[in-house]
Amino acid sequence: MAIKKESFGRNPYGEEVDVFTLTNANGLRVRIMTHGATLVSLEVPDRNGKLKDIVLGFETAAEYGPGTPYFGCAVGRFANRIANGRFSLDGKDYQLALNGDGVHALHGGDRGFDKRIWTAEVLEEEKGVRMSYFSPDGEENYPGNLTVTITYTLTDANELKIDYTATTDQATPINLTNHSYFNLAGHDAGAHGAQTMMINADAFVPTDGTGNPLGGFRSVEGTPMDFRTSVAIEQRINDDYDQLQQGSNPGYDHTYCLNKKKAGELSFAARAEDPDSGRVMEVYTTEPGVQFYAGNFLDGTSKGKDGCHYAWRGGFCLETQHYPDSPNRPQFPNTILHPGETFRSQTVHKFSSN
Repeated sequence: MAIKKESFGRNPYGEEVDVFTLTNANGLRVRIMTHGATLVSLEVPDRNGKLKDIVLGFETAAEYGPGTPYFGCAVGRFANRIANGRFSLDGKDYQLALNGDGVHALHGGDRGFDKRIWTAEVLEEEKGVRMSYFSPDGEENYPGNLTVTITYTLTDANELKIDYTATTDQATPINLTNHSYFNLAGHDAGAHGAQTMMINADAFVPTDGTGNPLGGFRSVEGTPMDFRTSVAIEQRINDDYDQLQQGSNPGYDHTYCLNKKKAGELSFAARAEDPDSGRVMEVYTTEPGVQFYAGNFLDGTSKGKDGCHYAWRGGFCLETQHYPDSPNRPQFPNTILHPGETFRSQTVHKFSSN
């Protein structure tokens, strides 16, 4: 295992950014930068051993600014949406920035964890990099001083492991994820529709036209939301189904309720495959849900690595996380972290080829 540190220039806020490259015994290579603890690139071999970068992103740290599509970043304090940016906790009401189409709080606020500089530590023995961030009380109007670590580990079994921990001195909502966009044919390959998806979930969280939960759960049985067996993403994405045809950018953008024998176990969540290259990605997580987002808001205006423009539905996300708006939904798994507790979560991406 080789770990290399380099300068990645300055971010949009003028701060110095470093990037770390991890390479395993098989040549699989990952680059992670300190701005947003962001996965910048991920080079994975196809069935013939040819490496290709399979995550969308930008050439320089300066391009990862406000208004960009959260390429590869760590998302927090609370990933996904909080309805109307409001929640109550311990008798106090909190109002967050309405940065989700001006309606909801989204992905931690105007300047969430994705736009902060993280402190990096190389873990030679563990073959990884640990990113740490201290979020002070009141940042983006969230309560409590929160200390977060994210450890990226690359194994010789072609696994990228992402481990999260967090502690707080005051009760606070927390929901952490990584927001990488994958295209197993290559980040610049265009629409991903022929790639297949399998999600280990019997139900999902239905939403309104703004992406906010309707309040309950819906079975995938007999609907185009059913990915319990592998199916091409494009096969049913345009079906006349209320959860696919709502909003201005129709398609998959939903939290799936993962099938688990017990809460918090590390278990299979999803499997994606590109039939042309043979690349396969399996996802395992301790989280109760995964947000499957098909890149419906990509529109060709984002100029990414190698000068390419990322096409509509040119990358998909599998954001392992708790359910959206959980602080306002007591029927959802708990997302409140209290003093004396440690938040722990793990997600594993395992790569192979057919």
